[in-house]
Amino acid sequence: MKVLVTVKRVIDYNVKVRVKSDNSDVDLNNVKMAMNPFCEIAVEEAVRLKEAGVASEVVVVSLGPQAAQEQIRTALALGADRGMLIQSDEHLESLTVAKLLAKVVEEEQPGLVIMGKQAIDSDNNQTGQMLAALTKMPQGTFASEVKVDGDKVQVTREVDGGLQTVELAMPAIVTTDLRLNEPRYASLPNIMKAKRKPLDTKTPADLGVEVKAHTQLLKVAPPAARQAGIKVASVEELVDKLKNEAKVI
Repeated sequence: MKVLVTVKRVIDYNVKVRVKSDNSDVDLNNVKMAMNPFCEIAVEEAVRLKEAGVASEVVVVSLGPQAAQEQIRTALALGADRGMLIQSDEHLESLTVAKLLAKVVEEEQPGLVIMGKQAIDSDNNQTGQMLAALTKMPQGTFASEVKVDGDKVQVTREVDGGLQTVELAMPAIVTTDLRLNEPRYASLPNIMKAKRKPLDTKTPADLGVEVKAHTQLLKVAPPAARQAGIKVASVEELVDKLKNEAKVI
């Protein structure tokens, strides 16, 4: 079984995001970039399936600028077999990404597609669902456990009320939640081996997909600074402030 994994290049989660002085966008100059944390979990799960003998090949695909090859090479160092970059310097909306991935799925014919449930930059949590709709594949989102049994996959989902387990007929799409696994670190020998693994580059035009914007970014602003708290002398004073000043009770 072939497993297709998607990865996205985002600002490293340890970096404090800066906004451009004209509020037009996020400042990416001299900013450390990394693989989206949820995508790291997706790669780890695919590699574990391969190590267990369930998957025969792990293919990693990313969409974005040429620099996104760095994140693909990271995934290859973690154990993936082959990489693919859909190169575009334009802003790719979720629907466009889903359409491009649908073409990749059509070409690669994977038995399982594993994706991060969301990216930490846009936080949309919609590409996996859109891809499922376009490919008409069953989906198991917010996965905290994945078990493959023959041509079926059981996905334990984290929902508001607790856990829900669904059984999907493969090919299927799974999006990962935080508690699915703990991603490994790439060893130096594997990083060196990753440089020799195949990495193909295509464009949206090669896949017959037009990159078209449906939304317009108007303004980006940093969150408001938190105000200092105050100390109260008694429970009565606390209740009074919550009722008359904060107006939350």
